[in-house]
Amino acid sequence: MSAQVYLPYLTRITDIVEETADVKTFALAFLEEQVKETFTYRPGQFVEVSVFGVGEAPFGISSSPPREGRVEEIQITVRAMGSVTQALHRLSVGDLVGVRGPLGNDFLSVAGGGQGEEGLKGKRPLFVGGGIGLPPLRSLINYLLDRREKYPEITILYGARTPGDRVYKSELKEWAAKERIEFLETVDVGDETWEGNVGLVTELFDQIEIDPENTVAFVCGPPIMIHFVILRLLELKVPEEAIISTLERHMKCGVGKCGHCAIGHKYVCTDGPVFSYAQLRELQWQSGERP
Repeated sequence: MSAQVYLPYLTRITDIVEETADVKTFALAFLEEQVKETFTYRPGQFVEVSVFGVGEAPFGISSSPPREGRVEEIQITVRAMGSVTQALHRLSVGDLVGVRGPLGNDFLSVAGGGQGEEGLKGKRPLFVGGGIGLPPLRSLINYLLDRREKYPEITILYGARTPGDRVYKSELKEWAAKERIEFLETVDVGDETWEGNVGLVTELFDQIEIDPENTVAFVCGPPIMIHFVILRLLELKVPEEAIISTLERHMKCGVGKCGHCAIGHKYVCTDGPVFSYAQLRELQWQSGERP
């Protein structure tokens, strides 16, 4: 269905999972039967979520679209940082919020060079996530896991500041236990219970083998992490158009009206939020950052 651009759909919070001390995952169930039947989205798209009386903010959809059938609910994973996110964290199961969307482009259309999944034939997906950057990647990871006949081998690299800052802890164990998934994680600082890798997520590249011509890399996390992960991927000869990332942090209104996310000649909310590194290099970032 076309995106609900201006008026939000009503949703009810049906579940809240405390991922870390300041991060929660919310399940938002649509109230209208027609919306459940017609709402569709792709991994990488986002929605504008309204906390009534406070405001709205954009969030990547962290759940994966169902293989078939209607969409009962979606999930978003939120760190408490500003007025809207803090207000969300104060809500409880049963409370109502608005959802406007889905908005933006998606991972598959960009990674497939406009051909969608057809453009990914013969490619091995590589996911590199850092901290709260894992939620948008989670949507695509689970989408591909639900289609193992097309994507039998997947590599996932995940880094967090501490063991307690890792999101989706139970799901990480499930990914690590699945056959033909190469899953590695690390933390910057361990604790007395941590027995895994300690160090930057870029150090995990030393433990895997990459066929650069058959790899498509999806990267999401803090800006400094994305910067050094992209540098490492380029060193490994992964093509620029096969390195995919997001610029969600720049967005505000979601429909290209406020100008908050304008970077050079593009709007992140309408031209993105997903871009290949080849596209990122063409942008002259108004913020002074460099991809």
